[in-house]
Amino acid sequence: MKSTLVVKVQTRASKPGIEKIGEREYQVSVKAAPTKGKANAEVIRLLASYLNVPRSCLTIVRGETSHHKLIAFDL
Repeated sequence: MKSTLVVKVQTRASKPGIEKIGEREYQVSVKAAPTKGKANAEVIRLLASYLNVPRSCLTIVRGETSHHKLIAFDL
């Protein structure tokens, strides 16, 4: 079953973390800078850990270069 999450990303944060701000909305803070996909990789890693799913189950559907992302995942 596919589900989607709306994620707002804060890059270069002093402390990485995830905060749930709505039913399917999250604020994700990452230490990485938004260059060469490093921040996106950290977002996927943090969300996979938070949701207790493998990283391969998460895909950025929209917002690859934006702070606002739509992420699909398999349950």
